[in-house]
Amino acid sequence: MWKPELLAPAKNLERLKVAITYGADAVYVGGQKYGLRARADNFTDYDLEQAVTFAHHHEAKVYVTLNAFPHDEDLEGLGEYCQFLDTIGVDAVIVSDLGMIRVIQRHSQLNIHLSTQASCLNAYGGQLWKQLGIQRLIVGRELSIAEGGLIREKSSLEVEMFTHGAMCMAYSGHCTISNFTAGRDSNRGGCIQSCRFPYQIENSGKTSEAAVTLMSSKDLWGIDQIAAFFQHRICSLKIEGRMKSSFYVATTCRAYRQLIDAYAEDRLTADLFNQIAAELESVPHRDYCSGSLEQVAAADSVYQQFHNNNTGTHNYLGIVVETTADKIILQLFEPLTVGDQIEIIPVQGKPIDWVVNQLFSIVGDRIDSMRKDSIVCLPKSPELIPLQKVEKLNVVRVLI
Repeated sequence: MWKPELLAPAKNLERLKVAITYGADAVYVGGQKYGLRARADNFTDYDLEQAVTFAHHHEAKVYVTLNAFPHDEDLEGLGEYCQFLDTIGVDAVIVSDLGMIRVIQRHSQLNIHLSTQASCLNAYGGQLWKQLGIQRLIVGRELSIAEGGLIREKSSLEVEMFTHGAMCMAYSGHCTISNFTAGRDSNRGGCIQSCRFPYQIENSGKTSEAAVTLMSSKDLWGIDQIAAFFQHRICSLKIEGRMKSSFYVATTCRAYRQLIDAYAEDRLTADLFNQIAAELESVPHRDYCSGSLEQVAAADSVYQQFHNNNTGTHNYLGIVVETTADKIILQLFEPLTVGDQIEIIPVQGKPIDWVVNQLFSIVGDRIDSMRKDSIVCLPKSPELIPLQKVEKLNVVRVLI
């Protein structure tokens, strides 16, 4: 049965490898310039070469974001950069600006995906973008799945839709709050997420007592709409989050991989669906909603719990960086102590529960605890056979 592509974000090379390992068909990344995530690690030219090599070896694709709205001064070197991306085999670039499209087409044969920032919301617009050489439309988050399917049908272009993650309250991401509050141009990569801040409302000289996040959206999840994505043949389901952790990337990719495959193979049971939902609930997030996937998002999609904006059941503990015959080597992002209960999230199968009964330093000294941002060794347990199969890049989490 036909399946939509699962498209995941990657802040850096580690996250790209995690995304593909956990089931992504394609990954979108940013280079050092021309994108909308200036604060991400972003990929050097060398990183991009490594990324394409790894992805193609695993039959996955790499899309590079060139989705900023540049001024003339920002376009210096773009032609040469596109030639480089073409040479190393990047599968497509994601673009918002017409001028950038012209430069890309003059200097390369790169496939071009139209960013959601370009606000394509109807079939006539899609037909025009097709004439301009676009291969895929990443339609605005203002659209329903049915509307996205209609555009795909009438334009004969691939259509990609966001299915999970944080949402911008601005129209197709066009926001200038950061420009005025921090002097950073949101549409040239400088967004500081001003919409997430708490604000007080002033009315007739009186200021409200409580600060509320009146412009902050709940997070999107589209697990309830999986049948509609298939029905309307939405070509690519996109997970948001190029600033997110490997825990987030692994968990969301694993969840949507299971969801897509199970639906396509007619084995999506209520129990499996609930398991997938629980895994998505484990990641720190704002409350979930369906956005505009079914009907236009309304007031109930606004997230106002400023003092509790990390809903989730687990925290990101670390990632497996190496295994040997008798130990698992973890890079920690939180402290770990003997007696802690942790979970290893495998690529397939249920999470592996494990109580840490021994810890060792990298040089083999037995220890009782290890601080975050360190390397620690866990002995493999002969009683837990699944642990014998733990591989690199497996993510480890701990109960909050």
